[in-house]
Amino acid sequence: MKRAWWGRRRALRLLGGAGASLMAGYVGAQRGAAESAKVPGCVLTPEQTEGPYFVDERLERSDVRTDPADNSVRPGALLTLDLRVLAVGAARCDPVAGAMVDIWHCDAAGIYSDADDTTFRTRGAKFLRGYQVTDADGRVRFTTIYPGAYPGRAVHVHFKVRLWTPVRGGEFTSQLYFDDALTDRVHAASPYARPRASRTLNERDGLYRRGGRELQLTVTGADGRYAAVYDVGVRVG
Repeated sequence: MKRAWWGRRRALRLLGGAGASLMAGYVGAQRGAAESAKVPGCVLTPEQTEGPYFVDERLERSDVRTDPADNSVRPGALLTLDLRVLAVGAARCDPVAGAMVDIWHCDAAGIYSDADDTTFRTRGAKFLRGYQVTDADGRVRFTTIYPGAYPGRAVHVHFKVRLWTPVRGGEFTSQLYFDDALTDRVHAASPYARPRASRTLNERDGLYRRGGRELQLTVTGADGRYAAVYDVGVRVG
């Protein structure tokens, strides 16, 4: 099975002669009681690097807080991340069922699992990683924690969407960001280790400056319990 990869400024052709392209889009409206009256909107959103710490664990689960090696739970403010994958048409967005959506991010102390870094070695651990397959409505939901601050980067969550059929596949990778003022409040409480003065703010992050505003999550909640939503649009044809 072959894959098609997308650049930041253009989409490459899928296999089999089909001129299909994959792009991600963001809808900033929150999901709630009024959602049924909302017309979905899908706009092009920047692709961003997967970074050095993607590991294709093939770990299917909704709650990614635990390490399956010892069932320990990574501490931090609860974050429910609700993603929806949509196929972009001429005048509408239709849900995409069966897409594989991975997320991964660092813990409250800025540590990634299953990785070697200058400040940590976590090979074999699998906390804060996992994937879900979109349902008939194109949705996946993850239970995780609000990320900590990895040195030199704005606070972020990595995500990857993979679409598979018997003859062609597509993949899109990017990152999701948080409002700095909200991060200030979350990181003021234990177990987060980096105060604002030692954290890289959004506008000081080179990747954020290349499309981060379009990738910023809509977050609700308070007092250690938060929920965020994001829509990913896929255009074919």
